[in-house]
Amino acid sequence: MSSKFFPPRRLALMAGAFCLGLAALPALAQSKYGPGASDKEIKIGQTMPYSGPASAYGTIGKAQAAYFRMINEAGGVNGRKINLLSVDDGYSPPKTVEMVRKLVEQDEVLALFQTLGTPSNTAIHKYVNAKKVPHLLLATGATKWADPKGYPWTIGFNISYEAEGAIYAKWLLKNKPGAKIAVLYQNDDYGKDVLKGVELGLGEKNLKMIVAKASYEVTDPTVDSQIVTLQGSGADTFINITTPKFGAQAIRKAFDSGWKPLHIVNNVAASVGSVLTPAGLDKSTGLMTLQYYKDQSDPMWQDDAAMKEWRAFMTKYYPDGNQKDASNLYAYIAAQTLVQILKQCGNDLTRENVMKQAANLKDFKLGLALPGMTINTSPTDYFLFEQAQLARFTGTRWENFGPVIGIND
Repeated sequence: MSSKFFPPRRLALMAGAFCLGLAALPALAQSKYGPGASDKEIKIGQTMPYSGPASAYGTIGKAQAAYFRMINEAGGVNGRKINLLSVDDGYSPPKTVEMVRKLVEQDEVLALFQTLGTPSNTAIHKYVNAKKVPHLLLATGATKWADPKGYPWTIGFNISYEAEGAIYAKWLLKNKPGAKIAVLYQNDDYGKDVLKGVELGLGEKNLKMIVAKASYEVTDPTVDSQIVTLQGSGADTFINITTPKFGAQAIRKAFDSGWKPLHIVNNVAASVGSVLTPAGLDKSTGLMTLQYYKDQSDPMWQDDAAMKEWRAFMTKYYPDGNQKDASNLYAYIAAQTLVQILKQCGNDLTRENVMKQAANLKDFKLGLALPGMTINTSPTDYFLFEQAQLARFTGTRWENFGPVIGIND
């Protein structure tokens, strides 16, 4: 090419552009993609109970779709938009299997995220691991989601149910050693896992403190008869291991029947908006639970920067969402954690690297987690949250008390 056809300045610009183009080639060549990932998109799959007995949790999926919409408007993750395919499984394990097979085999998602429910995830546990699909941040606290040797492609999000049950038991041993305990639990892996934690926390010699147990099925219309049975046991302490619908029923029935035990409700049924308000705030006063993230109903967080950010997000991106429902705050922090994992992936969006990054979170801080808490995972430790703080309901809000404690404290 003769320079007489181009001014020197233009030749210099062309040469610079050519060099930039060459410089970009190695970066493009280094990008690695698995199913559902490309230069423009990251396809994520999810099942949620938008219908059925656990439909109160459906707001989690809606809030997360709104969060990713906000992320996408800001440019996405490393320049790629998150495409969340969130489908209804009705909290029915057979339906979960059907939906997940479609997400994996037809929609070809890169990973699954926050699939909700212990029985639902149990039904797909072996399948997704056989397919080597990242099964990330499950919306359930079953202890078995932290088994990197047996199921390396599955990692949970919640504090483990076993740890939660053990924390309640250890508090009772210290503060109410003569307690007569009645337990209501959902008759599946979720309910049994919390119950197991309670029993482990009490220890074999103190198991006699449990004077009555009653279970329920998710298809039961109410748990009223179980509450009457437990009340008749003479128990002065009630550990309520339920999902929101049945949690509200149990709180209301215990109060209306005149039973006044120390009432402990597990974290997943402790939302002011979806459980305590339907049960009756007056009937919920005095309840105990544990928390590992901030309570949006607590005035102490009113001026908290992270809480203000969450409220602004809800107002703009999910205005129909109930800001009194803790599920919407939970959804937000889980979505933030997924975005962190994807950020760490850089341009290597293979399923193998996604899983590698999920197992390599280092001192990751969520603004809405309780102060002092950080998330650390490793190839041999899949537990994200291993500490919590106890709280009492005042009639308007949860009030934390005591130190942040763990299963071994």
